[in-house]
Amino acid sequence: MNPDLARLQPYPFQRLRALFHGITPAGDFTPINLSIGEPKHATPPLIREALLQHLDGLANYPATQGMDGLRISIVRWLERRYRLPHINPQTQVLPVSGSREALFAFAQTVIDRAKQPVVISPNPFYQIYEGAALLAGATPYYLNTQPENGYRMDFGAVPEAILNRTRLVYVCSPGNPTGKVMTLEDWRELFALSERHGFVIAADECYSEIYFDEAHPPLGALEAAHRLGREDFVNLVVFSSLSKRSNVPGMRSGFVAGDAEILEKFLLYRTYHGCAMNPAIQMASQAAWQDEAHVIENRRLYRHKFAAFKTALSGTLELEMPDAAFYYWVKTPIADTEFALGLHRDYNVTVLPGRFLAREAHGVNPGADFVRIALVASEAECAQAAQRIKHFIQTL
Repeated sequence: MNPDLARLQPYPFQRLRALFHGITPAGDFTPINLSIGEPKHATPPLIREALLQHLDGLANYPATQGMDGLRISIVRWLERRYRLPHINPQTQVLPVSGSREALFAFAQTVIDRAKQPVVISPNPFYQIYEGAALLAGATPYYLNTQPENGYRMDFGAVPEAILNRTRLVYVCSPGNPTGKVMTLEDWRELFALSERHGFVIAADECYSEIYFDEAHPPLGALEAAHRLGREDFVNLVVFSSLSKRSNVPGMRSGFVAGDAEILEKFLLYRTYHGCAMNPAIQMASQAAWQDEAHVIENRRLYRHKFAAFKTALSGTLELEMPDAAFYYWVKTPIADTEFALGLHRDYNVTVLPGRFLAREAHGVNPGADFVRIALVASEAECAQAAQRIKHFIQTL
C-alpha cells in the first residue's frame, strides 16, 4: 500500500460522528444539520432541463478537455464577472469534475517529491489541501488565520527556509470557514513571493458567488493578477465550481483557469487520471454558466437568512458577518466540542467544531473554541436553529 495513506488524518465529519457516538438527541426536536457546506436551495429548472435534454450524451466518451461550447461559456463568464480581457478557451481553461477532485489532483501534477517540497495552507482549512499535499509527498506548512490577524494568511511570518522549499500554496478566497476575502494588497504580496521563490498558487474560489452586496462582488485571483499587470497569470491557477453558485453539488462540475503552461501539464495528468466530465453534465454546466438570474436569487436567499439569523441571536452570541460564503465562524462560550455536543444532544442541531477543521500549529489550534455554522438549510430551519441555539446558550 502507499505508505503516505497512513499520514492522512480522519475527515472532520468522521471526527464529528465519533464525538456524537452513543448520544441520542432529544426526541422533542426534528434534526437540523448546519455542519456541512452542502447547498440545500433548489436546483434551477434551466439546469435540470438542460441535463434531461442531453442524456443522449451518455452514449459518448467525453474528451478530457471538454466541449468547446462549455469552455467558451466559462471564459465568457470569467470575462464578465472579473472584467478580464480575452481568456483563451483552448489553453487557459479546463472543465473539472468539481473543485474538490481538481484541488487534489493538481498537487499530484505540480509537486516534485524529490525536492523536499512544502505546501502552504491556511489553517483552518479545507481538508483536501492537506491530503493532496501528503499524498504528493510534500510537507504541509500551516498559516494560522485568526481574529488577531483579521483572518489573513500572514506570509511575512513564513521562514525563508520554508519559502525556498515551497512548491504550492493553497489559498481560499472567500475563505472556508472564515468567509475572509483577500485584498489586492494580499495578492500583490503573494504574487511577489511566487516570483521570488517559484511556487505555484492554487486559488480555491468555490464560494466566490455567495456574497451580500450585489454592487461589490469579491475580488478574484485572475482579476487581481490582471489589475497588477500579470496578464499571463504565471504560476496562478484558480478553481471554481457550480456546486455553491448554482446549487448542484451532485453534478460535480467546475473548472480551472489560469497559467496555460501549467494547465497543459494538468490536462496531461487528467487524461491518464480518467476524470473527464459526463457530456450531459457538460451541457447542463454550459447552461448554468450562461445564466445569472438564478445566482442573484440564490444570493438573495442567503442574505435574508444571514440577517435573520444574526438578529435572532443578538445579545446571546456574537456573530460577525463574513465577507462572503455561507458560514458563520463563531466564537463559543465553552469549548467548541462541548458546545457542538450539547447542542446536538439537547436541541438536535448539528454544527462543526472548529478544531476539527484545523491543526495544531505554532503552539495553537486556531479552530479551537470556534464552531462553523453553515446556513445551507431552509429559511424556516435556520430560523428554528437560531432559536434553539439561543435557548441552549441561556442554559450554560
